[in-house]
Amino acid sequence: MDSEFCGNRFEINSEEELEELYGRPHETAIKKQTDHIVAPGRAFIEASPFLILATAGVNGVDCSPKGDAPGFVQIPDPKTLLIPDRPGNNRIDGMKNIVHNSKVGLIFMVPGSSTTYRVNGRAVISIDPNFLDRFLVRNKRPRAVIVVTVEEAFHHCPKAFVRSKFWTRPNDDNIQSVPNTGTFVAYRDGGDEEYEQNYERDCQNRLKESLY
Repeated sequence: MDSEFCGNRFEINSEEELEELYGRPHETAIKKQTDHIVAPGRAFIEASPFLILATAGVNGVDCSPKGDAPGFVQIPDPKTLLIPDRPGNNRIDGMKNIVHNSKVGLIFMVPGSSTTYRVNGRAVISIDPNFLDRFLVRNKRPRAVIVVTVEEAFHHCPKAFVRSKFWTRPNDDNIQSVPNTGTFVAYRDGGDEEYEQNYERDCQNRLKESLY
């Protein structure tokens, strides 16, 4: 899509220009990177109920949320993560990307913490019954397990969370005004407010029945 904001003489187009603009990273920012999950990183992942999985492939790029009870991602050794893939919308955009391009990026979050933990590596999709059985919840297996071989791992700068006050409890009135699933579907279908409310109610009911 063409845009007035793209293709002008003020664009940065090289690493040299970026370094001139931003300068070199602090030595601490470089030294914090490891090629495996360190002990504090393990503790952070075990406390995390939520991550974002970034992938890229022939179909484009994708960022998918993954979440469950804290500790839902298992760490059999410092170089390996096991991530259960629970029911979703079956678009499986990220999974398709992994089939074509194994490179992945993960950001782990813990509610209330301004720290995040980043992991980059390569992933495969496994349906090994021994892996699936490790993630039984309510007697249900995940459809598959994403096996990540860790190549880079480090804690991330907290400034974005601090600036955004991300974990500050919002005003309930503000939350009510934020578009939900029903809002987006009603907009797509040309539905009215009743259509939106009915869809959102049905959506919440379906969620309770299909989490696992």
